[in-house]
Amino acid sequence: MSHILITGANRGIGARLSELYTVTGDTVTATARSGDGYAALDVTNPASVKALANAMSTETVDLLVCNAGIYQDKGQILEDGYPAQMWADTFATNVTGVFLTVQAFLPHLLRSEAPKIAIISSQMGSDTRAPGGSYIYRSSKAAALNLARNLATDLKPEGIAVGCYHPGWVRTEMGGEGGDIDVAQSAEGLIKEFDALSLETTGCFRTWDGRDHPY
Repeated sequence: MSHILITGANRGIGARLSELYTVTGDTVTATARSGDGYAALDVTNPASVKALANAMSTETVDLLVCNAGIYQDKGQILEDGYPAQMWADTFATNVTGVFLTVQAFLPHLLRSEAPKIAIISSQMGSDTRAPGGSYIYRSSKAAALNLARNLATDLKPEGIAVGCYHPGWVRTEMGGEGGDIDVAQSAEGLIKEFDALSLETTGCFRTWDGRDHPY
């Protein structure tokens, strides 16, 4: 059995991933910013990230799922929207938070026989798909995709596989009621993709339903 650490596991896709891995008998460290029944981890706070890593200092992590994310700029208008603080807050969670988490848990991953990192991005971060709007979220997810690909290059010699994933347009608080799929479909598909991730496919950008996504 494996040890899976999931950020942003208190709702949506993260919560469902946690449930599914627990059912299969894996050890799950489900984290949330507030704690409150979860392992406390605020990915925007370096001290919080280090504190959890230190508390788990002797543990092995086989799969790190960087799922925590925010989408604050829905409905913003180009003429007077997208305030600077919204950019800062979004990148702190969706990009810097991913990096800080990976950095802090590298020692834990290196103890695994087949360590993996799964970074949840979005088709909204694809450079080839640009329908406009949601500039902050799109930019942050594009940066997360770029981060994943560069980490894949640097960590391959260490034996760590890194994948980036589009979870689908999911009916969640973030995705809204108009989504194409529900949380269960997304999570079940993502787990299959995480299972398939290897050093041969490291650096991939895949969809929840098993397709290569254009970068």
